[in-house]
Amino acid sequence: MAISIAGGVKPGKIIELEHRLQQQLIVGKGKPVAIADEIYTELEDDANKLEIEREAIRARLDKQNQAQALYEAVSSQLINSVNRTIEHQLSSVELVLEHSRLDEKQILLLEMLYSMQIDLAKIRPLVIGLPWLQRDLLNMINSPTFRHRRPKSSDVQVTEIKLALNYIGIENLQALIPYFCLRHLMPSGQPQLLWVTRKLWRYSIISAIAAQTLVELHGKDRAFFYSCSLMSQLGNTCVISNCAKMFDTTWGTWLREASASRDKELYDAVMTTEFPATDVYQQALSHSDSLNWQLLELLDFEQSRLTTTFKAIDTCMRYADLDEDAKLLERANCFARVYLLNEAGNISAAERRTMYDYYELSEQELIRLNGQDYRKLALF
Repeated sequence: MAISIAGGVKPGKIIELEHRLQQQLIVGKGKPVAIADEIYTELEDDANKLEIEREAIRARLDKQNQAQALYEAVSSQLINSVNRTIEHQLSSVELVLEHSRLDEKQILLLEMLYSMQIDLAKIRPLVIGLPWLQRDLLNMINSPTFRHRRPKSSDVQVTEIKLALNYIGIENLQALIPYFCLRHLMPSGQPQLLWVTRKLWRYSIISAIAAQTLVELHGKDRAFFYSCSLMSQLGNTCVISNCAKMFDTTWGTWLREASASRDKELYDAVMTTEFPATDVYQQALSHSDSLNWQLLELLDFEQSRLTTTFKAIDTCMRYADLDEDAKLLERANCFARVYLLNEAGNISAAERRTMYDYYELSEQELIRLNGQDYRKLALF
């Protein structure tokens, strides 16, 4: 008789599959499937130009053994320098927080938005205290997508955040603010990380849609699980974003020095050195899940429902021992992992079944989940 794996101590096969998805997100070379509301579309030309330039240089280097040896030596030295800095920074939660875009106002906003009593008067000063969020919300309400929802007499540009928040309304704010918070935390401004960022973004959106689907099926708290599913990539995002900043700083310095030296071979060697995705993937495996709750604790949100849920997921040995909040979030994340692995042809039918069995996804849940459109997150 087959032994059930449902809910017990996580088997090695489950861990391997989850690591496989993490590797696909961070290391995989394939460009992600396009979805609506892609982020950082303005970087796409830069990313493609950088890839083309690197390929041209590599083709030239392949014909020059001596230059290839120089490339390997310089690239190895550059990556080792970056990795030492990365290891130092990730050894301290305080340093990760210092170099991230996360602060207590964002978490307090999320808590207010999934609380029983939501007060716009208390939300407004927090939004004003986050200029990027105020800008995003004003841009949203003045966009053609949202303008038709406003009173017919109001065709003028909205510039006052109090009026904007009233127009948007509580229910829409519960969808928009967590969405904009995650987007703000994502790595940005680095063309060579565009595809990684888009894959992380897409995973987060699929997980949020899956969580909303399970919430509707089971009559749970929609606002909390939506925020929780989006923010479950907090640790991953902070690791990758911090690593990207450190790589860009070091790479840029070396590139300027090589250019100043007028050494074409040295410049080419630095130019073609890529972001150390495999090393960063290993760091993400080691730190992401714990950072999800450690960063929140450091911001004095130890008792937050978000914190306790993320901490339970990271520290509990058995799915069956998790509380209902953590179980629902884990089922949503399980479905998102399988969805993306399956889309890439990176999981077998038996492995898919193993994942569903361990996280105890029912047939009814799978029918609902498989019936959703994962190309766009409904924000209104």
